[in-house]
Amino acid sequence: MADKIEKIIADTFLQMAEGLETGNFGKKPRIALTGMGSEHGEENAMEAAKMAAKDGIDVYYIGTLEADGVTTVKVADDEEGHKKMEELLASHEIDGAVTMHFPFPIGVSTVGRVVTPAKGREMFIANTTGTSSSDRIEGMIKNTIYGIIAAKACGKEHPTVGILNVDGARQTEIALKELEKNGYDITFAESARADGGCVMRGNDVLQGTPDIMVCDSLTGNIMVKMLSSYTTGGSFEASGYGYGPGVGEGYEQLVMIVSRASGAPVIAGAIRYAAELVKSKVFEIAKKEFVAADKAGLKDILAARKQMSKPASEAIEVKAPPKEIVTSQIAGIEVMDLEDAVKVLWKQNIYAESGMGCTGPIIRVSDANLVKAEEELKKAGYIN
Repeated sequence: MADKIEKIIADTFLQMAEGLETGNFGKKPRIALTGMGSEHGEENAMEAAKMAAKDGIDVYYIGTLEADGVTTVKVADDEEGHKKMEELLASHEIDGAVTMHFPFPIGVSTVGRVVTPAKGREMFIANTTGTSSSDRIEGMIKNTIYGIIAAKACGKEHPTVGILNVDGARQTEIALKELEKNGYDITFAESARADGGCVMRGNDVLQGTPDIMVCDSLTGNIMVKMLSSYTTGGSFEASGYGYGPGVGEGYEQLVMIVSRASGAPVIAGAIRYAAELVKSKVFEIAKKEFVAADKAGLKDILAARKQMSKPASEAIEVKAPPKEIVTSQIAGIEVMDLEDAVKVLWKQNIYAESGMGCTGPIIRVSDANLVKAEEELKKAGYIN
């Protein structure tokens, strides 16, 4: 008992001394790093550990190398390293871990964090590894919540949300705006392009227009790789914070992902990202966000989306009305739904043509039919 009290006293004095020296008072976040398996060698990972340790983080290096200021947990190989990492997480000897691969359950995916090239802005990529849902649109809706959690944990009180212009973007937008209408706090970003809107284009990726860029995890994975290694030719990720923490409802294990191509600056960034999440109590923030989203009808929105089925285009037997000059455009329709949406209008005796505008799929109608066409497409669930 006396030994335990002495240790508590010693730890307290040590924390006070470190606080006076660094200006950071309180317990240091304890973050582990599995260092074996990198394409750039174990030395690259240890270099990252040393960099992060200088920022007031208690870094546990799992591997074979040793360095001043870093606690080494010796293991023989990568497999043993992962087992040791999981043991340390389970016993709460560490607060979080950074690793190069991890089998997240379905429903959990990672929120990446990058520095965009045009203006040097930080941007969260929601999401980059793992699978939020087996349904693409549902996954992107959930990714938005996960991105908001990560951004708020990193100090952004009202992060702006943009949706990358990929398949599913418009349906995701409709669902998110319904969630917002029901009371969930979402601040939508406005595209830097002249026509605006919360659906983001490539220019917005480079400029970091939104705080959070929502997409599917495969696209997000590619984006992180490109934005972190565009100056190096792709073989060495030199910028950013990696692929981020696994986030999901009820999931409370802080595991951060980096790549085997991640260089020391990115791995160090991932350790700092983890420490920031520990300090802000990310899992408490997550609980609040999931409660708020559920209160705004998230589960009902997801269930309704699954039940909604549109007829295949070949099943709608309808001929085109007499051709008209079509000069008005209706955007916001998924490319896979475009022909079905056109036939919905034909059925209402509205002549329409499909096309592809500079911001994505469009339906063209006459000026006289624009308002009526928009009403019919809203009724059918094709536009917001």
